[in-house]
Amino acid sequence: MISWWTLLLLSLGYVMVLFAIAQWGDNVQQRRFSGRMRSVIYGLTLAVYCTSWTFYGAVGSAADNGWVFLPIYLGPMLVILFGWPVISRIVAVSKRQNLTSIADFIAARYGKAQSLAVLVTLIATIGSVPYIALQLKAVVAGFGVVSNYEVTGGAGYDMALVVAAALAVFAILFGTRKIDVTEHHEGMMLAIAFESVVKLFAFVAVGLFAWLLLGSASSDAVVSEGTVKAEGLFKLDHWPDTFVTQLVLASAAIFCLPRQFHVAIVEAHEDVDTRSTRWAFPLYLLIFSIFIIPITLAGLKLLPFGAFSEDMFVLALPMEHGHDWLTVLAFLGGFSAATGMVIVACVALSTMISNEIVMPLLLRFRALGLAGQQDVSRLLIYIRRVAIIGIAALAYFYYLLTDESAALASIGLLSFCLLYTSPR
Repeated sequence: MISWWTLLLLSLGYVMVLFAIAQWGDNVQQRRFSGRMRSVIYGLTLAVYCTSWTFYGAVGSAADNGWVFLPIYLGPMLVILFGWPVISRIVAVSKRQNLTSIADFIAARYGKAQSLAVLVTLIATIGSVPYIALQLKAVVAGFGVVSNYEVTGGAGYDMALVVAAALAVFAILFGTRKIDVTEHHEGMMLAIAFESVVKLFAFVAVGLFAWLLLGSASSDAVVSEGTVKAEGLFKLDHWPDTFVTQLVLASAAIFCLPRQFHVAIVEAHEDVDTRSTRWAFPLYLLIFSIFIIPITLAGLKLLPFGAFSEDMFVLALPMEHGHDWLTVLAFLGGFSAATGMVIVACVALSTMISNEIVMPLLLRFRALGLAGQQDVSRLLIYIRRVAIIGIAALAYFYYLLTDESAALASIGLLSFCLLYTSPR
């Protein structure tokens, strides 16, 4: 195990790197990135889809039910490959009408119905809170597996509070710095793109390591319960009964989830050449899905059966084989997967709450005199910052109420279904 303070310092150092990248991205905004660079950044920001559910939970799902993880990756791949004209059309409409969220977009399709925008905002917030709590749970679980924090008497809720507070501060600093019609956050998106690279690199590194372990494993090794469980797990005739349902949910998620709509539609530049995204992002997801299989098989066959949660195979494999550097890299990859989702979700939801609920309510109170003011941007910024703090607090309290034994995939699927039921 790695000492908890060493891992904490590395985590804080990683967050500081994100701050530096976001700050640099905001500073170069005046000079603007080239169209090619913005295309690369845009494609990588779409990978905020890969949260701790896909980084950790997909391996846990695969260990339990084989191919059940596949629809979560296959759905977005099919939408991007074959449904890109629809997404491009949504981008064009959103830019033309200055739409800033999925609630704004849905309401605009029905005559700017304010009640519908409020309903979508409430459903999106209620559905996203468990998903954000899942990210906190994943970070805390990973920290507990890799470090000696719990052995020394540390409590998981302390670490969850630190993570929630740090990410809320990041979202406030780089997601609510200014208010404009485009709602572009160049620095924040650059940091999210960087995180997408980190988590893919980390997952591939662990996947290759697992492949090497499987290749070097002795054929006369003792057959364990895990080995028996692994046999036939990925047979082509072993498909889950809910495959089609999950495929539909995942296909809709690529632009229906608040964070996905934000990065795919709101943050998109009209002059960006997104043709490369049609193959780059599906390739990104394909790589992720391929390496789930060796990590799952190696975890079942080579780790002590029942010693680790199946969600934590990504961390347990290099740790149990004495590769501390790879363990730290895997932890930072999972940390990236979680933090990217939390930051973008908080910014997207705070925009919806301020624009669709709070400001319309305040404008109704004539005593405040807001209707006659030409510039309410400062008030909007304060509202969004308070909303981000409130969302992070709700997610933290939901984390406290969550059963410690609950699998990451089960929490993620619950939130997925809640968000999918929002009116469209």
